[in-house]
Amino acid sequence: MSFISELKSTIGDEKVLTDPAELYVYGADWSPRTSDEIMPPEVVVQPKTTRDVQRTVKVAHKHEVPVTAGGGLTGMLGGAVAMYGGIYIDSTTMNSIIEIDPKNQTVRVQAGATLQKVNDEVNLYGLWLPHQPESKWVATVGAAIACDNDSTFGVRYGKILNCLLSAQVVTGTGEVLELGHRKAHFTSSGYKLKDLLAGSEGTLGVITEATLKLEPIPEARTVDMLVFHRMGSAVDYLSRLLKAGLCIEAAHINCKRRLKFYTHAYSRKHGRDAEIPQWAEALLAIAFAGDERFVDIQRSYALKIAEEEFEAEAVQEREIVDSWWASKYTLDFEPFKQKWPDSQRTKKFGAADPGVPVGRLEEFYHKFVEVAEKHGLEIIGMNAYLEHPNSIGFSLSCAVFVDYRNAEEIGRFREFHDELSKLAIAFEGTMSTFMSDTHQKAPYMEAEHGPSLAYMREIKRLFDPKGILNPGKKFIREGR
Repeated sequence: MSFISELKSTIGDEKVLTDPAELYVYGADWSPRTSDEIMPPEVVVQPKTTRDVQRTVKVAHKHEVPVTAGGGLTGMLGGAVAMYGGIYIDSTTMNSIIEIDPKNQTVRVQAGATLQKVNDEVNLYGLWLPHQPESKWVATVGAAIACDNDSTFGVRYGKILNCLLSAQVVTGTGEVLELGHRKAHFTSSGYKLKDLLAGSEGTLGVITEATLKLEPIPEARTVDMLVFHRMGSAVDYLSRLLKAGLCIEAAHINCKRRLKFYTHAYSRKHGRDAEIPQWAEALLAIAFAGDERFVDIQRSYALKIAEEEFEAEAVQEREIVDSWWASKYTLDFEPFKQKWPDSQRTKKFGAADPGVPVGRLEEFYHKFVEVAEKHGLEIIGMNAYLEHPNSIGFSLSCAVFVDYRNAEEIGRFREFHDELSKLAIAFEGTMSTFMSDTHQKAPYMEAEHGPSLAYMREIKRLFDPKGILNPGKKFIREGR
């Protein structure tokens, strides 16, 4: 193909992969799909600089070849799968830490740096990047922005956009833009084009660098798990803590079923599942951080409110709490014996990621169970991440196991996913909170966004006039 020859001569033969065996591994992410649905690109580019990406996109623009950029490929809905072939840009070869500025508490990185690598470097200065998904060891900065994924500490620090100060992108014409406000923490100047990148899935531009806001590392942290009779009670409890003025660092509401998934290491060790009271429907894992004395005061007051006002009980078996926290944050594990991938040997994790209003979590949870059972899927459970700083805002993971070798079961999973997406809109919520839209939700975009979808298309055309950037995501495109 002429565009591949041009790529090799433009950016260097050593940065271009064409061997089918090498291309195959880029044809899927963690989304449930059969081997027939693996979609390798026609060529993979492994850039080192923004200039490499710019030259690649200019070749693609000239030949009208699709371009899909990806990171660690830990997405669960095919967001970085090259559905229309073409060029796949592997951003993980752009993984340098460009500048750490301790005085201004910022870091400049290439988009392919993993979130864990960023923290390994900035921790040396007593700082950290609080955007911490479970996939932080492989999830890259660029992918975190493009997917707008969740964080363990969202209830205090928010999502990646709350950390993102500025980003460099290559548009669909090969133009390099810097979007944002450099090292200032906020601005009222111009339109906030930087914010468009969060959840954009690489459809507006290929992110190559980013400047991120850092925070001081807290001195101490405590983590507890409380059990409640109802999910709604856990929500009311969190509202009460915020009303009391407590500074919560992390909070996650799990249904009883989900505990088994997160305490996989506990089950491996003891040969039995972690147990909580039969009457409990919901579990709330909650963390406080800061100066040790201040943390102890907040924790004591929070536990007192739980017992006296909500009839909640703290989980006393510390190993259950520690196993859950390791699964969510520290990720300590024995190779191949933790929940990823040990729990995935016969069936794969699949989830819908809707968002619903604060007062309707419990109602939606029961709908999730009902829909999963209707489609004959094995339920893992629901986790409600809190992702809005210092307030209650839910990002839901409604998870089931899916046999990725069984096309019929994968079909039932996609029907389940679509039904929950439509239900979330009916609940006055949103279809997606951490996976973005990909191709799966594209048919329902108008149902959520109405006439504003036409404006989104115009924005897409402005950044990518030939529609070559990650085609098929967010907007329906005919053909393969």
